[in-house]
Amino acid sequence: MKYNVNINGLDIRADFSEDTINLILVPMLKTLARIHSEKQKRVIAMLAAPPAAGKSTLVSFLKHIAGDVIPDKKVQAIGMDGFHRRQEYLLSHNVTIDGRKVSMVGIKGAPITFDLDKLMGKLEELKSNPVCKWPLYDRLLHNPVEDKITVDGDIILLEGNYLLLDTNGWNDLSSFADYTISLTADESLLRKRLIERRIACGHPKEKSVEFVDFSDMANVRLCLTHSKKADLMLSIAENGEIART
Repeated sequence: MKYNVNINGLDIRADFSEDTINLILVPMLKTLARIHSEKQKRVIAMLAAPPAAGKSTLVSFLKHIAGDVIPDKKVQAIGMDGFHRRQEYLLSHNVTIDGRKVSMVGIKGAPITFDLDKLMGKLEELKSNPVCKWPLYDRLLHNPVEDKITVDGDIILLEGNYLLLDTNGWNDLSSFADYTISLTADESLLRKRLIERRIACGHPKEKSVEFVDFSDMANVRLCLTHSKKADLMLSIAENGEIART
């Protein structure tokens, strides 16, 4: 099934096979619906994946088909990218990497460039309040937009790089989840996608390659090697096909 969607200001074209839909995605949605019916309260499903694995597109597609699969449940898709620290903050703060001082904007996307405390507070609100606001990141503005989304669904699909990160502070996030999903891919595929995405955002090719190799790939490896196991483990192949692992 071909699927076109705008994600954070970028137009995305995806194609999900019938096997992926019928054998993985539909059963996943039905599992979340069952959990909601049993608990009789909001269900938070966390999808963790390295940069450029297609997690935003996947949760958007899940929401798209949920109306047919579980029509009695309201499904919403949101992301953790709205908790990026603002560009002004990143430009004015530095970190030390391998003995040299680096502007935080040069490693944007690393865990330290997110406001973890703010994210934790919003997750507590998401868990306890039937209606709350949620920020959205705009890649063309390079900044989060506050209170962009009103969250009032039965099943919330939350995606992000570090939702299952098993490091200090971040390893508390999964305690808010009723169900967890991991999506992985080969480093070479992710690197290719990351470079293409930065170019699509208006960055020169040479600078895009430099940033991806210095910053993004470090985050890719962190996600691939320091994430917790999920309730559902998935991987994505070069051709975009999703499979259980």
